[in-house]
This record gives sequence, structure tokens and C-alpha cells, in this order.
Amino acid sequence: MKIFKIAFWILWRVWFYVLMAIPIIIMLPFLLISILSEKGYPYFFKMARIWAKFILFGMGFYYTVKREQKLIKGKSYMIVANHTSMTDIMLMLALIKNPFVFVGKKELVKIPLFGFFYKRTCILVDRSSSRSKNEVFKRAQSRLNQGLSICIFPEGGVPDDESILLDEFKDGAFRLAIDHQIPIVPIVFPDNKERFSYTFMSGSPGKMRARILPFIETKGLTIDHRKELRDQVRDIIYKGLIDFQN
Repeated sequence: MKIFKIAFWILWRVWFYVLMAIPIIIMLPFLLISILSEKGYPYFFKMARIWAKFILFGMGFYYTVKREQKLIKGKSYMIVANHTSMTDIMLMLALIKNPFVFVGKKELVKIPLFGFFYKRTCILVDRSSSRSKNEVFKRAQSRLNQGLSICIFPEGGVPDDESILLDEFKDGAFRLAIDHQIPIVPIVFPDNKERFSYTFMSGSPGKMRARILPFIETKGLTIDHRKELRDQVRDIIYKGLIDFQN
């Protein structure tokens, strides 16, 4: 029985990367055109949402979402969520219609095909370089000035210890939100770790729930409030995760 489980996990993980490649190959000419200039990003974003839903469906995941507040079309937001799985990217794209740009780790550039477009459309950060972090702020500010939203997983990565429910948050997302006086959209992903964690021999098809919590306004806040705001948002997401567990 164990041999069959191991075989399933290996084939299922390989299938995930196959699914990542199929829609990219099919839409390749349109994707290439959409990244020729920053003005084409909203069209790229629409195709990215198709790509994300294709992967979720192909992996046997079906998602449900409870929206306690809805995003307004044309408005910029800072979108934040807990981070436990690569499928967090796909689920985020499936849920949010407002065009947004991911701030993510540069290591994902190494994934064939996906990495090519990831490098050209996302804001990459080298967490070991303070210069890289400063560049992230400049690029994020440029995107916000274009009317786009930003999505950051404020834990700064997936904790190596999977028993950690929610790691400590970094300041970056909250500093940007205050600088641009935009609302923060806290989102809870309670099932993605169980469905498809970074542990190779794990996961299964099934339900992925999400909950978009009430937005947190930043109007009137200054940079001195960033740590207080960071802790407030973390506490809200943590309580959301606890609610799902109960």
C-alpha cells in the first residue's frame, strides 16, 4: 500500500509541473505580446488567472471563498495572506479579479517556462540583499502608481517547520501600504498546506477554502505605525486560521 502512495505522490507532483507548462505553451504568443510593455500587464493578468484555474482544476482542487468585503474595480490594494504552498499563487490569482503584481522570491525563476514570465512580470526579492529590498520598494511604488495592486506573503517565505501555523511578518507590505495610503486586504488560506505543501511526499486532491477578511484602512497612518499595523494584520490572519481549525 505504501508503494502505491509513493508512486501516486511522485506522479502527482510531476503532473503539477506538466499542468504549469500546458497553458503557457498554448497561450505563448499572446503571453509574449502582453509582456512587451507594462501597459500590457492587465492582459497578461487575465491569462495568468486562466493558467491558475487550469492548474487547480487539473490537480483535483476545488475552492470556495467567503468574501467579507469586496474589492472595488480600478482601486489599488495591498493583498496579504499566509503562505504554506506553491498553490497559494494559483489560488490568489483565481480569487482576485483586480490586476495585481506579486512580490516573490527570485528562486522561482529557475522553474522552466514559468520562470521566464515570473521574472518579467513579478517583483523579485533577494532576501539576503538589502539593495534588492530597496529595489523592491521602487518597483512596487511604480506599479501602485500605475493603478495596480500588490500581493505580498508577509511571512517572507514558507517556514521550514510545517508545525508553525503562522510565522512572524516582515514590515515591507505595511510600509508600502502606508506610503500609498491604500487598504490592506487580509486573506486566510487554511487548507493549502494539507493539499499541496512543500514536503514532496504529501498532499491530496480536495477542497481549498479561502476567506477574504474585512479590509484595514491605512489613511492617516504614518511610517511610525507600520509595526503596530503589521502585528494587527498578523493577529487577524492568525485568528482566521484558528477559526478554521475549530
